[in-house]
Amino acid sequence: MVLSVLVAVLAVALGYFILNDVTSGGMSPTMAPIVVEATTTIPVEAISIETTPTTLPYTAFKIQVANASKVAGSAGQLTTELQARGFIVQPALNSSEITPKLNSTVVYFLPGSEEAAAVVASALGGVATATMPTPIPTETGSLGEATILILLGTDLAGKQLPAAAPAAPVATTVAPVGAETTTTVAG
Repeated sequence: MVLSVLVAVLAVALGYFILNDVTSGGMSPTMAPIVVEATTTIPVEAISIETTPTTLPYTAFKIQVANASKVAGSAGQLTTELQARGFIVQPALNSSEITPKLNSTVVYFLPGSEEAAAVVASALGGVATATMPTPIPTETGSLGEATILILLGTDLAGKQLPAAAPAAPVATTVAPVGAETTTTVAG
C-alpha cells in the first residue's frame, strides 16, 4: 500500500517535470531520463502435499552413544541394539563430566546430518533432535567418525527399543512466502 502511494507520487512528480520541460522548449542538457523500479510481493496460499519420507540407509552414517542417564551399562546396551538393527555404532561412551543427568534422550547431529538424525530419532521412538552443542558432551569431547550423537537419558536407559514401523505417507504443508514481481516505469 505504501509502495503504491510512493510510486504514484513519483509518477506525478515525474509528469510535472516532463510537462514543464516540454513547455519550456525541450529537455535540459543536464537532465537525464528517470527510471523508477518498484517491487511488489504477492502472497500465495499454502499448498498441502503428500510425501513419503526418504529412507536413508542405516549404513550411510555413524552413531556415537553417550550415557547421560547414569544407569550403568545402558549406553552399551543401546549400542548393541542399534547395531543389531543395522546401524553403524561406535563403542559406547559416557557423557562429559559437566553434562547433567538427563531424563530425556536427545539425538544431536552435525550440520548436514539432519536426515540421519531424524532416522535415528524415529528408531528410538520419536525422541527430540538438535544441532550438536559445543563442546561435544562426551567424556572424550569427540565423536570420532560419527555425525550423530545419542545422549541417552533415563527415559530409554535399560529399555528395549520400540519395534521398527514401516514408512507411511506424511502430509506436509508448504507455505511459500510469496511471488515477487518487478514493475519498471520509465519517463
